[in-house]
Amino acid sequence: MQRWIKCVSSHLSHPLPRFFSNQQNPPSSQELNFSPLFQKFHQSMKDCASVSIARKLHAQLISKGLNSSIFLQNNLLGKIGDAKKVFDEMPERDSVSWNSMMSAYFRNGDPEETVVNFVYLIRYSAFLANMLSFSCAMKACGALGYSNLAFQLHGLAEKFGFSSDLTIGDSVIDMYIKCGAVNYAEKVFLRIPNPSLFCINSMVYGYSRAYGVGKALDLFNRMPERDCVSWNMMVSILSQRGIGVPTLCIFVEMWTQGFRPNSMTYASVLSICTSFGYLEWGTHLHARVVRMEPVLDVYLGNGLINMYAKSGCLELAKRVFDSLTNRNAVSLTCLIDGIANCGFDEEALLLFNQMREVPVVFDEFTLVVILKICSHSNYISIGRQLQAFTIKTATDSFVPVGNALVTMYSKCGDIQSASLAFHFMPVRNIISWTSIITAFSQVGDVEKAEAFFEKMPERNVITWNSMIGMYTQHGLWEYGFKLYVQMQRECVMPDEITFATSISGCADLAMLKLGIQIVAQAEKLGCGSDVSVANSVVTMYSRCGQIEEAAKVFDTISVKDLVSWNSMMAGYAQNGQGRKVLEIFGNMLRLKCIPDHISYVSLLSGCSYSGLVTEGKHYFKSMSEDYSISPTDEHYSCMVDLLGRAGLLDEAKNLIDEMPFKPNADVWRAFLGSCKTHGNAELAEFALRNLLELDVHDNRSLILLAHIYSESGKAEGVADVRKLMKKRGIHKNPGCSWIEVDNRVHVFTVDETSHPQIKDIYSMLDAILYTLASECSDSKLLRVVAEYNS
Repeated sequence: MQRWIKCVSSHLSHPLPRFFSNQQNPPSSQELNFSPLFQKFHQSMKDCASVSIARKLHAQLISKGLNSSIFLQNNLLGKIGDAKKVFDEMPERDSVSWNSMMSAYFRNGDPEETVVNFVYLIRYSAFLANMLSFSCAMKACGALGYSNLAFQLHGLAEKFGFSSDLTIGDSVIDMYIKCGAVNYAEKVFLRIPNPSLFCINSMVYGYSRAYGVGKALDLFNRMPERDCVSWNMMVSILSQRGIGVPTLCIFVEMWTQGFRPNSMTYASVLSICTSFGYLEWGTHLHARVVRMEPVLDVYLGNGLINMYAKSGCLELAKRVFDSLTNRNAVSLTCLIDGIANCGFDEEALLLFNQMREVPVVFDEFTLVVILKICSHSNYISIGRQLQAFTIKTATDSFVPVGNALVTMYSKCGDIQSASLAFHFMPVRNIISWTSIITAFSQVGDVEKAEAFFEKMPERNVITWNSMIGMYTQHGLWEYGFKLYVQMQRECVMPDEITFATSISGCADLAMLKLGIQIVAQAEKLGCGSDVSVANSVVTMYSRCGQIEEAAKVFDTISVKDLVSWNSMMAGYAQNGQGRKVLEIFGNMLRLKCIPDHISYVSLLSGCSYSGLVTEGKHYFKSMSEDYSISPTDEHYSCMVDLLGRAGLLDEAKNLIDEMPFKPNADVWRAFLGSCKTHGNAELAEFALRNLLELDVHDNRSLILLAHIYSESGKAEGVADVRKLMKKRGIHKNPGCSWIEVDNRVHVFTVDETSHPQIKDIYSMLDAILYTLASECSDSKLLRVVAEYNS
């Protein structure tokens, strides 16, 4: 590519004529002397339908002495197979000769040779270059995506005096957009007084790539006229960015304006219907397609199969599949994926096996779907067989297949096989590296994950997010925050997941000051309104005791999802505001948001903290009756805690006895805690025996029982518990507290000695206590000082 750029650069100052003809050179006077024969050859070349006939005509042209006719030889250049040979043997060439050769290369998918021929044209016959020559070269440059060459072609067109031509302006804008230089395309566009429809369509697409949907939609709305390309492109742009309702609105307006969509447009709308669960919309569109289109092509059929399958309408998906006269691998893959997504893994595997027996041609994406199904320990043996099949058919060399194998083994907990699958991949992409990092993260091997991260040839924001998420998941928050800072130093733009993960880390550590700074940065980059980021902010404020701030953020979320409601309910529950929890839950139901088991955990916890026994009983019953949610250990633990706090210990014990499955340790701890609150040593012993049967070596339970015995005056019971604790090697963990200073959390325990500044801390504490002892007259405080000094 560099040699072409140099060739163009070397001729930027070449003395060129001021005028270049854009018309095909007419036959010369010598050629007109052969008028009847000339006309016959010309007509035969126009009607020529094969290369062999073209070769015969070429031979006759030579035998009749007409091989010097530029006009007739130009007509032979349409067949790329022999065009180069004819072109090289031409004694003379005109602009049509060069343009025909460049166009032939471009039409046959060789933009590089198109540019090479343009460079030779400028070097040896610059006076023959015309607007068509530049237009063809610019199309080739756009196809190659070489921005440096685009700048030079534009400069050369300016020097030739073609910049004022609308056709060249269109070509320049199209070239810049395809090369990713949208800002330069915009400068050219704004200088054109009356841009063509093609030009405006190009800028709409360019704006969508560079600046997002907003600017593209604004230009689209200001278009003086639109064609099918305008409408289809706008629908596609909105659909690709997952913008649901506006996509459907543009599509409806397109119909009302009298424009017919193509199969790509239908597929874009079906994609939105699939993503947002607009099944009714999708079925309406299907009916319209059947009524308006003569045949259901495979591309549109695949979109319908995908929509019905992912919506759980498998019968309809199969009916569309059976109606397709031309099926491809995508058709089968969509059907199999839909069946698997509905939970029918065995049926999906059976259909894949039937595909192999027919046989039906399938591609690597079909294998990826099947490997995804095998990402469960129940089907790992099938996954291993499938890996052998990919090796046999050489499809293991496809990057998506290799990535799917790594993911499959890692989800099944076979980290060694995942590592081997990664090792044998001939080509890897960012997804490959991210998958292996995630694999080691899942098994807690942080060092291996870090090693792979350091080896990565390139990284994207998803990879950085994976590492930050790994550190947060394993409690290494400080490393996560350092990586967050490093990520920005390397000019990697954080996204919504980055902010949501980092803010969640601040919530876990109660680092409110740092969390507020990250929230401010998210707002600055336009990510603050993202629902996942807002949800994490609600959680952070709630856990830091700023429940009013959490409520303000919650109220700003325009489209709340289930996590939003659950986060706010959990916040109110943690802050002991049960009535607020009930209020939020009621609002959620009124807005038709279906609760899940987490919703009921927060709801029952709120009732428990606030002593709302009647309400708690009602909702515990309704979760199974109204929403078919079977209570889990968490729900029973909340109910036992609710009844126990209210002093209804016998009722709590009966609830435990009636559980459809064996209670876990949390249930018994909740019951044990209630026994301590109400001083019931007998039931406390019963709870502890059940805890010991579960072989739970948790010092909290034994310490709690010791307190109950102590408060009940049962010294013998206290002694027995302490003996058991000593036998098991259980020691009471000292209490701890923490403070946040300069974005770092400092944890302190009783008799702290490990803090790096512990000497300075004790020195300051001595000074404070000395001052208190010398100036304070409070007898109680003086006793505390005396005890410390002793």
